[in-house]
Amino acid sequence: MKLLLHTCCAPCSVYCIDILRSEGIEPTVYWYNPNIHPYMEYKSRRDCLKEYTKLINVDTVFDEEYGLDEFCKNIVNDLDNRCTNYCYPVRMERMFKYAKENGYDTVTTTLLYSIYQNHEYIKNLCENFSKQYEVDFFYRDFRVGFRQGQAKARELELYMQKYCGCIFSEEDRYLRYNKKYKKNNE
Repeated sequence: MKLLLHTCCAPCSVYCIDILRSEGIEPTVYWYNPNIHPYMEYKSRRDCLKEYTKLINVDTVFDEEYGLDEFCKNIVNDLDNRCTNYCYPVRMERMFKYAKENGYDTVTTTLLYSIYQNHEYIKNLCENFSKQYEVDFFYRDFRVGFRQGQAKARELELYMQKYCGCIFSEEDRYLRYNKKYKKNNE
């Protein structure tokens, strides 16, 4: 199996890479995340992943497209559904296209690791792209190792982001924090 692992960040990749390797699967990490903003956040996540993959000696592909303009154009009319209408599809389709064009027979994603992502939507989306591109989708519910992977990422002192990736998810984080803060201080 020649597996391409779409990766959103180093912390989310830790458990996924470890478990795949324990099963004798050597993934190639694939970075394509034009939804991560602002630029310094994009750079921090990308650079941390570069350092981590070098440290653990895993092959990587960095498909670098910061993508702020395209992101804004594609989500502006429906901010509440940006993940399902743009962020997930654009990254998963690019992964499948890259795999098809570069001889990978199987793909998966670290998005299936995060307890904060829309797991079923991502799974169904990848199953559909698998049929369309004739590239196998290796489904695994990596969420079972979420706490373990996060603990190891902290031990390794990897850059731990505070929000999903786009500026609107950062805003959501602040709004939730402010509501919680106000409620606790009333």
